Amino acid sequence: MKRSQINALQREAVQFFAAHRFHLPPWAFWRREDWEKNKNKTQAITSLRLGWDLTDFGSGDFYHAGLLLFTLRNGAVDQPGAKDYAEKVMIVREQQLTPLHFHWHKMEDIINRGGGNLVIEMWNSSSAEELAATPVTVMVDGIPRTLKASESLVLTPGESVTLPPLLYHQFYGKKGKGPVLVGEVSRVNDDSKDNRFYRPAGRFPTIEEDEGPLYLLCTEYP
Repeated sequence: MKRSQINALQREAVQFFAAHRFHLPPWAFWRREDWEKNKNKTQAITSLRLGWDLTDFGSGDFYHAGLLLFTLRNGAVDQPGAKDYAEKVMIVREQQLTPLHFHWHKMEDIINRGGGNLVIEMWNSSSAEELAATPVTVMVDGIPRTLKASESLVLTPGESVTLPPLLYHQFYGKKGKGPVLVGEVSRVNDDSKDNRFYRPAGRFPTIEEDEGPLYLLCTEYP
């Protein structure tokens, strides 16, 4: 992805968050020189990769398969006393796919916090980590709901679903309803070890530096 595209997407995200009255922490708007100046006291942010995150999943087409995220809090399973939970906010565009995957460890609540409708499709995983044809039962705002494998679950604003480990899922914004402000509350998030994509997918983009960064991504801190 070009840096100019990432910068434009971050500007759009700031406007979208503001329109929905979702406020980011002050350091979300730091420039590189701010991170350099404060690097001795921001280890809890940088080591856990809090902050801006953006991916096209290796597709080369962010609007077809991609996601913009901001990680607000996270923990570490191997650090005594660290948080054992995480929280993200995401922007999911109409028909913009987050590809099929599951997590070995992470249980997560996916929450429609506003905007359009979020479509989630789910499959149980087999012992060989293939897609099972069995019915899927999930908790939707504390109420169990059973769907056929791959059947669409549509979350309208205010609704949420709990996704347990080993449950394959993919999601996108429903066409004609606008982008979705999506929240995620989960166990500790570890993108380096805990994502199992059904088909190989890149997690962090290769960036073509055609201009300077607006806000550093969580993989770019000094």
